[in-house]
Amino acid sequence: MKINIFLFICLMLGTSIGMDAQELKFSDLDKSPMDAAHYPRRAAYQNYLPDDDPDRRQQIKVLYCRPQKNNREIFGELVPWGKDWRLGANEATEVTFFQPVEIDGTYIPAGAYTMFAQPYPQQWIIKISEERFIGGANNRDINKDIVAVSVPTSSVADVREFFTIGFQKVDDHNANMIFEWDQTRAALPINLNPPSMAGKNVSPMDLVQYPNMSRLRNYVEEDELEANEPQVRVVYSRPQMKGRTIFGELLEYGSMWRVGANETTELTFFKDVNIGGTDIKAGRYGLFATVNKDNWEFIIHKNVQSWGPNNHDDEDNVVKLVVPTEKTPETLEVLSMTFAEKGDNKIELVIGWENTMARLPITVKSE
Repeated sequence: MKINIFLFICLMLGTSIGMDAQELKFSDLDKSPMDAAHYPRRAAYQNYLPDDDPDRRQQIKVLYCRPQKNNREIFGELVPWGKDWRLGANEATEVTFFQPVEIDGTYIPAGAYTMFAQPYPQQWIIKISEERFIGGANNRDINKDIVAVSVPTSSVADVREFFTIGFQKVDDHNANMIFEWDQTRAALPINLNPPSMAGKNVSPMDLVQYPNMSRLRNYVEEDELEANEPQVRVVYSRPQMKGRTIFGELLEYGSMWRVGANETTELTFFKDVNIGGTDIKAGRYGLFATVNKDNWEFIIHKNVQSWGPNNHDDEDNVVKLVVPTEKTPETLEVLSMTFAEKGDNKIELVIGWENTMARLPITVKSE
């Protein structure tokens, strides 16, 4: 008679399997059960809300454990004055911002953080930290705190037995996170529409202008103002080599380049000009270049407000001009531009980076 090998093994090991199962232990109900607070509150059951309901988009969620008062004196005894408290029990309270927020003037990106409070009789100092997955406040890394804000406390008439976190809507762009326990309340103001401010730019923007003093006309003597009227300006972002090989690697030969970084390089002609035999009206234009081993093809186009050449439409091109490349006098760590005078209303925009430079000839038309 054939016996299923798997069944036979199970029968032989049945006793030990049973022991393993009996060794499993499930946790009892915690005396400080975990709970969640949502903002907006109805976002907790967003699957029941219609798509156009404004409360369907969750903005903040707090996970915390809720200790009980149990006839104890809470603040100043169970929770000592002046020491960091996890804003609950067990694990440190976790807050998730589903969008950037601002707290006490500090911009906080979307993400998950831990929260603490340093209580005093008349105020709490609420702290938000990038440190995660810790139990309580002991041995926490205070260097990971990103905000610490003092908020006043107030007394409430009814004793709240369980520590509780909730929210109060102020307006469409502001809300208070409310903390209550015993007869104490604290409120943390949260700006849900923080200003968007740029951080450090590794390719900072710069400009060159011809004539050079035309950008500083308040320093020009009155009899020299006419000679220093602005004619051409270039606004561009300046990437750095940082040990990279630029031409042929970072910028592959045959590729179109924004002649800088970030936003498309912007050329402004304050007077009509001629480039490569093409008359160009005064105005704002974008500058690209197709880089090759021995030459660049400059492309002046009307798609000024763009972020590089992606999805560029050739119909926006005003002129194309192929110019030879040259070797720079010295290695240029940072993309650089300058103007060179050639006489008879002729100038050159000279662009150099690494060991390569190219010149864009421009004739400024006299009025």
